[in-house]
Amino acid sequence: MVGTSTAGPVSKLGFTEDQVVLELGYDDDVDDELRTQIEGVIDGQLEDEDYEDVVDAVLLWWRDNDGDLTDALVDALVTLEDHGFIVLLTPKVGRNGEVDPSDVAEAADTAGLHASASVNLTPEWSATRLVAPKTARR
Repeated sequence: MVGTSTAGPVSKLGFTEDQVVLELGYDDDVDDELRTQIEGVIDGQLEDEDYEDVVDAVLLWWRDNDGDLTDALVDALVTLEDHGFIVLLTPKVGRNGEVDPSDVAEAADTAGLHASASVNLTPEWSATRLVAPKTARR
């Protein structure tokens, strides 16, 4: 099910089989092919914002006009298992809703996160894998 051209980048972000992945920020502009590829790697469906248990990862689609990114990252952290991660997807430079990389860095830092990988997965979206420093996690 996973296309060979993106299985590597999707896996590089840390997605593996049997993970529970919460998807936040879904809208009509998301990349459905990317979503399908992630579901193929995890061998399951993405959970939506109504999911009420802890998760292994959060897939966060974020656009410039979506509000306060720091708050969204802090809220996403609450749902994560120890050693979990957030994949922040933002529109690429020049695309509608693009987020300045310095804003991403500042929000991540304020939320106590750091980028462990950045991947260009689609023509429209950039992905940044965010993790909490090992000393900051329970």
